[in-house]
Amino acid sequence: MERKVLDRVLAALVSLPPGFDLHPKLAKWLETRRLALEEDAVDWSLAEALAFGSLLTEGRTIRLAGQDTRRGTFSQRHAVLVDQTTAAEHLPLASLAGGFEGALPGSPARFFVYDSPLSEMAAMGFEYGYAVANPQALVAWEAQFGDFADGAQVLIDTYLSSAEDKWGQGSGLVLLLPHGYEGQGPDHSSARLERFLQLAAEDNIQVAVPSTAAQYFHLLRRQALRSQGKPLVVMTPKSLLRLAAARSTAEDFTDGSFAQVLGDPAPSAHAKRLIFTQGKVFYDLVKARDERKAAVAIVRIEQLYPFPAEAIRRELDAYPGAGQPVWVQEEPANMGAWNFVHARLARALRDRAELRHVAREASASPATGSQTIHEREQQQLLAAAFEGLLGESTPSED
Repeated sequence: MERKVLDRVLAALVSLPPGFDLHPKLAKWLETRRLALEEDAVDWSLAEALAFGSLLTEGRTIRLAGQDTRRGTFSQRHAVLVDQTTAAEHLPLASLAGGFEGALPGSPARFFVYDSPLSEMAAMGFEYGYAVANPQALVAWEAQFGDFADGAQVLIDTYLSSAEDKWGQGSGLVLLLPHGYEGQGPDHSSARLERFLQLAAEDNIQVAVPSTAAQYFHLLRRQALRSQGKPLVVMTPKSLLRLAAARSTAEDFTDGSFAQVLGDPAPSAHAKRLIFTQGKVFYDLVKARDERKAAVAIVRIEQLYPFPAEAIRRELDAYPGAGQPVWVQEEPANMGAWNFVHARLARALRDRAELRHVAREASASPATGSQTIHEREQQQLLAAAFEGLLGESTPSED
């Protein structure tokens, strides 16, 4: 991606119509955005907007719908700005649609963003149909919290995961499902990653847990530009939306592509333990490692399906002196990715060592509703990751 394209998109994002009376808090937010590329501090929502904007300049229609999506559930997106005096609306990305060199011929791009009703079956079903009918568009449905996709489970089972196998009907629909354990209750923590992984077979879907702004940018662009449409399920973050460590530099956007596996950003040739993980807990593990000064390498699996076995083997080969590998997840042991990755990671180990894992205890509920209990569980989880004291079980245990 050329820097001049990013600059063009950013200029559109921070420009307002003459006389537009924007809320002072959003005016300050826009000014922060204006400097983000220069300061190498691009956060999650700006990375998303840069992906959408760059695709619009290339002639790709973008359609984004969901529950509180125009503002963003966590007040992060603000895809529609409102004049607080006249109530007039301004869509910054809409100004980028069409008319640029390199745009697809005969296919003027458009940008759509809608707040959908709290009827997941109807809303996701409509977007699925739109994605089937317009394969050149990047179409995404976003849940307010990832758990809310439960309301469309029949659609996910009957169409999203199996339509290609049953009827040869492809779709490039993207599901954006906020996921992460920050102490919220059972219905606001887990996007039920395990359910999508259980449905994954025969290259039918993609399941990704990107952990940096640039990774999300490249993932969206890969989805829009790939030649064959495949549904993409993205475990999107909550706290990482504003976490400084999850921000990316301008070079992260202009160079490279989506990495299915991210090696340790501070590799140690003397690592005694190799931890595999995904998502938000990576940053908690890094903090705990630094506090303990532990000789541990931490590797993120950013794409869980299709499973990136070769990339994982390269990470294993990079740490020949590391002892027993460990999988760490925030979810309870009967949920999350563990039951999916266990056999696949074990094969990648090539009998090097038995794979252990650390997780919350198996549970009927995705998360506790108590902040105090959550924090205690999280500290136990991190201690077990480095000391092997708690939270270990086998996939068959209840």
